[in-house]
Amino acid sequence: MTTDSNPTKFKVFIGLLIVLLLALGAYTYNLFTENQDSKNSAIKLESEKQGIEDELEELIANYEKVIEDNAVKDDDLYEAKTRIETLLADVKKAKLNEGVLKRYRAEIDNLKQERVVLFRKADSLERMNTDLLAQRDSTNNVLSNTYKVVDSINQSNTILSETLKSGAMVKAINLVSDGVIVRNSGKIVETHRASRADKLRTCFTLAPNAIAESGDMLLYIQVINPENNILGDKTNVTFGKEKLTYSTSVKVFYEKDALDVCSLISADEDDLVKGRYVINIFEDARLLVSNLIELK
Repeated sequence: MTTDSNPTKFKVFIGLLIVLLLALGAYTYNLFTENQDSKNSAIKLESEKQGIEDELEELIANYEKVIEDNAVKDDDLYEAKTRIETLLADVKKAKLNEGVLKRYRAEIDNLKQERVVLFRKADSLERMNTDLLAQRDSTNNVLSNTYKVVDSINQSNTILSETLKSGAMVKAINLVSDGVIVRNSGKIVETHRASRADKLRTCFTLAPNAIAESGDMLLYIQVINPENNILGDKTNVTFGKEKLTYSTSVKVFYEKDALDVCSLISADEDDLVKGRYVINIFEDARLLVSNLIELK
């Protein structure tokens, strides 16, 4: 009986050993698989993080070029560039996961939309600055010619006429714009939230000018939303080779004194989105004044 029990015990021992080896093998395989998945996930997150860093560095380079090329020092460009640099520093230090990546992606999308508006504004300011420099140069030339040419009445009169023509142009100042809610009663309430606004209101002042001509003036108001869409009527008008698409127009009677002008710009619900809006006021193709507002 003793002889029979020993082989049996040995077989049981061998069986238990095989079971333990199989269990150990399964555990080792699962551990290896989990470790490999973890490595793959870490590599993917690191790759996406690098992609975000590359996009932010490209945005910074875009701003640096515009700032370098633009003669007008626009504080909004510097402020936006500083925010992107701060975000890049945060990304480099951050321990990323899917939720953090999604938030950074959303911030990059907003920054790209803001870039479109700010670069458009910078271009507009550059053109205005070029016009002002040209006017200054023209005035300097007029003065120089006036001092030099004292023997020609006709030439002096021509120079004076050009100077008066430039000085007679009406200017717009104090441009203020905001989102508004229009109640059924007709009452208008200001709001800074795009989702609540019904329309945009813009107000400005035509500056007094004693040598300007009195009479009717047709002004064109252009509002561009953060998605680069023009709000309102979206009507086209042509001045020679210049073409203007505007949101609405307003006709006023100017009598050389300061004149306050306000107008409501209608907009489709889909066009009233969160972000920065550009507002431009034109007299014919001449840009009188421009500014930015932001709706939350």
